[in-house]
Amino acid sequence: MTRATARRRRTASALMALALAGGASTAALTLAAPAYADSWRDKEYWLAESGITKAWDVSKGAGVKVAVIDSGVDGKHPDLAGVLAGGSDISGAGSANGQASIGAKPEHGTLVATMLAGRGHQAPEPSAKPSASAKPSSGPAVGPDGIVGVAPEAQLLSVSTWLGSANPGGKSDQDQIPEAVRWAVDNGARVINISLGSTSPEWPQSWDAAFLYAEQKDVVIVAAAGNRVGGNIQVGAPATIPGVLTVAGLDRKGAASIDSSSQGISIGVAAPAEDLVGGMPAGGYAEWAGTSGATPIVSGVAALIRSKWPEMSASQVINRIVSTAKDAGAPGKDPLYGFGVLNAEAALKADVPETKANPLGSISDWIRVHRRGNLATTAPAAAPAPSSAVPTLPEATVPVAEKPSRLDSAVPAAVVLGFGCLLVGIVVAAAIQLRAAMRTPPKDGPDRPVKSEPKSEPKSETGTERGAENPVDSSNPS
Repeated sequence: MTRATARRRRTASALMALALAGGASTAALTLAAPAYADSWRDKEYWLAESGITKAWDVSKGAGVKVAVIDSGVDGKHPDLAGVLAGGSDISGAGSANGQASIGAKPEHGTLVATMLAGRGHQAPEPSAKPSASAKPSSGPAVGPDGIVGVAPEAQLLSVSTWLGSANPGGKSDQDQIPEAVRWAVDNGARVINISLGSTSPEWPQSWDAAFLYAEQKDVVIVAAAGNRVGGNIQVGAPATIPGVLTVAGLDRKGAASIDSSSQGISIGVAAPAEDLVGGMPAGGYAEWAGTSGATPIVSGVAALIRSKWPEMSASQVINRIVSTAKDAGAPGKDPLYGFGVLNAEAALKADVPETKANPLGSISDWIRVHRRGNLATTAPAAAPAPSSAVPTLPEATVPVAEKPSRLDSAVPAAVVLGFGCLLVGIVVAAAIQLRAAMRTPPKDGPDRPVKSEPKSEPKSETGTERGAENPVDSSNPS
């Protein structure tokens, strides 16, 4: 097995365990029968603390479609009356309109949807008994009871997927995600909410084209960072994809949540993730936790911005959110809070300089740099079928290295051999010269008589000099 094949299999295994980001947290949901007092509304502390109620002075999300890629959204919930503008099932196991609750956590999509764009409902007459079949209010007006979302005038597209367990529809996680993203873009979504994550920071190469397609169509994608309690110690895909606005979770005190968040360099902003409330299928409510709930809060703010400035680019929308966030943790961007804690009021009211670049990167740039040459690698026969999404990028070609010529390979050998012979010759010649010098006796040696002469002016004497030795430095063979 090659290293590339093993890597792909590890990625596939991690993504096959792809789970809704609220996974382990939603297992401890506090369920409740339908309520008609505004006790549930009172629990939405993030509306005031994150500056959302003040942001409503500027926008409530009118005219913006937000796609919820999740386990299906129950459009019959009283707080979602008139909210859904369409939908589709990608899994092959749900309803055609994407409103059937499916997967390992079937309630997940409705919880997310009500937090994002819920409109509440009118309480029944005092004389009437509370009932799950009470008629919800119609129209875009926000009712006084139930859950009100961050963008109550926005519309939702429900894109149902089967995640977290074996899909009876036959499509894998790897197939569903890119197809869901493409469907959302093609059906008018200006913001896409993905409250799901995986245990792997890597994503299948088949996802590249779909996320690039969304980037080219100027769509904001918001994804959950994942939860430590669910096994996500670090941020997993798709929240690691460049250009995606990744949301970390905060506890009730506004600090990074120990259980309901993870960490990573791709985090863009942090939002409340504990003591959350949302709507359940069949008209109920529940308390829950996780970055699954923090994500629709941020997606809702993105919808508010796109409603206020319809022509604003996705990069600028994301820039407004992260640049107006309140710095937390280590100064500047950090792996727990990203750029800081969400401040919806500032995102809608502050004077933010225009930017053309997405502060969280670009999938287009990433593909150009990191996928070069890898597309030529063939997948193993047992690999899952490729996504049904049609790639928008041509396959990259890998340059083929040319074989060195015989002349090129012979020249270095000849040079080395020539220098070797020269060195040997020098050493031999030096040895012969030294030996000859040692055999020649001096002219005025001790065995020759010295002729005595009268004393006269001193003469200069010349004698033989011993040559200096030059040791060879062998410490550097080159």
